[in-house]
Amino acid sequence: MLKKVDHIGVAVHSIAEARVFYEQGLGLVMSPVEDLPAQKVRVAFFQVGEVKVELLEPMAADAAVAKFLEKNGAGLHHVCYEVASVADELARLTAQGVPLIDKAPRPGAHGTQIAFIHPKGTGGVLTELCETGTHE
Repeated sequence: MLKKVDHIGVAVHSIAEARVFYEQGLGLVMSPVEDLPAQKVRVAFFQVGEVKVELLEPMAADAAVAKFLEKNGAGLHHVCYEVASVADELARLTAQGVPLIDKAPRPGAHGTQIAFIHPKGTGGVLTELCETGTHE
């Protein structure tokens, strides 16, 4: 069961360049940048009420975010929903025949467990599930 929208992911070529708009233009405060080597991505978050905006910068040319940027350019990448248990949601979605990118939870930023649902099953929107646990 979905609890809330946790964050909206935005693919960028450079967090350092993109942060200028969010900090100076919107007056937001950026979290420390976190490297996620297993996903070949660097992330930073901006809190906006109860929802965060996540900037995703690829760490390698073969990263999924790098491929997204090459195909689509910078912009909206995914929507993430907080759930009580990513494993339970994956089991439920599998039983319904929803196509998944991740068959099992994997580590995400800030100590979360995450999994992605394929856009083919969501009306074209890459969808992430996250189990917060120790999420800040």
